[in-house]
Amino acid sequence: MSLLDALGGDPDVPVCSRAGCAAAASWRIDWRNPRIHAEDRRKTWLACEDHVGYLRDFLGAREFPLEVSPLVEDSRPAELDG
Repeated sequence: MSLLDALGGDPDVPVCSRAGCAAAASWRIDWRNPRIHAEDRRKTWLACEDHVGYLRDFLGAREFPLEVSPLVEDSRPAELDG
């Protein structure tokens, strides 16, 4: 096993943020917790087709402002917040 495999694979391939999922991400979820994040602060989670609804509902149930958009090369965050 290579070090890259041990660390989760190719860092250039976006992976779903759902715990335990290693599927390729195709959605971007930008969100913030208004109790602790300033208005301009956003966190980004990535989601595969199977988990985009789950992650959106998880954040929505907490009434966090969020935006879900397709993940395209130009929209990939420079740094991902887990």
